Amino acid sequence: RTKYLDVEKANMEYVKQRKHKKSQQRRIIRRLLNLLGKILKEIRRMMREHNEQEVLTVREQSTLGIITKVYRQQKNHFDSNDPRESIPDRIVSTSKPYVRPIVRGKEVKNVEFGAKCNNIQVDGISFIEKLSFNAFNEGTRLGHCIKMHKRLFGVDAKKIGGDTGYAGTANRDLCKELGIQTSFVKRGRPSAEKKREEDYVRKELARVRATQMEGSFGTQKEHYAMRRIKARKKKTE
Repeated sequence: RTKYLDVEKANMEYVKQRKHKKSQQRRIIRRLLNLLGKILKEIRRMMREHNEQEVLTVREQSTLGIITKVYRQQKNHFDSNDPRESIPDRIVSTSKPYVRPIVRGKEVKNVEFGAKCNNIQVDGISFIEKLSFNAFNEGTRLGHCIKMHKRLFGVDAKKIGGDTGYAGTANRDLCKELGIQTSFVKRGRPSAEKKREEDYVRKELARVRATQMEGSFGTQKEHYAMRRIKARKKKTE
C-alpha cells in the first residue's frame, strides 16, 4: 500500500517535467512494472487461498489475464532495452485486446488503431477483399483481388488501377502474364518517344483511381453515415 503511494508520487513528479532523461524514463518504468508485478502476484495468491470462493467475476478474470499479458510484453521489452524492437501481437487496450497499432506514415496520424482493410472497386461498387486488425501489406493482395473479381463477375479483369504500394515486381509480372493493363508508372528513365495508346490508358487509370477510389471513402463516411456507427465488439467493429 505504501509502495503504491510512493510510485504514484514519483510518477506524478515525472509527468510534470517537460523533458526526461533516458535514465529517468527507465527508472520510472522499472518501478511501475515492479509494482504491477507485485499486485498481480498478490491477486494470484488470494485466488489460490480462496479457490472455493469467487474472488473475481468471469469478466474480471478475463481482464486480469489481459493485464498479465500486457505486463509480460512490456517487461520483456524493457529488459531487452531496444526501443526499436517490435512487440508481436502488442496489446494497446485492455478493453479491446484485439486492436493493434498500425503504422501508416501519414503526416497527421503516423499510427492508427483499428481494423485495416484492402478495398477494391469495380464500376463504382466497393468490396472489402481482406479485413484484419493486424497490420498486413496490401501490395501482396493483388492476386487475391484479381481472383475475387473473377469470382464475383465471372470474367477476367482487363484493366487495374492501384497506388505505388501495388506496383512491385511480382504484381507487374503477374499483370503482364495475364495481359492486364495497369496504372503503374513505367520503370527506368522517361522515353523521348511519342506517347503511345497504353500511356494514355495508364494515365487515365491513375486519374480514375485517385478520384473515384479515394473519394468513395469520404462518401461512405459522410453520405452513408458510416461515421456514426459506434461499434464496440470485434465482430461488429
